[in-house]
Amino acid sequence: MSPIENCRALIGRTNTWLLGMATDEEGMSTAEYAIGTVAAAAFGAILYTVVTGDSIVGALTGIIDKALKTSVG
Repeated sequence: MSPIENCRALIGRTNTWLLGMATDEEGMSTAEYAIGTVAAAAFGAILYTVVTGDSIVGALTGIIDKALKTSVG
């Protein structure tokens, strides 16, 4: 799976989990807090991987180079 597919899958699972938590009338247990923390850490790791990947860095570099080389008037 690519990093973007991993990110989409994680977001889908997180949304499903959050929807379940929003409709539950009881408070979260320690295990649920632990799962939420792990999910947030995994999401952060995947997001970091996507943002620091070559395609994103290359795209941002291209945008900045184009902006700096644009002539005014």
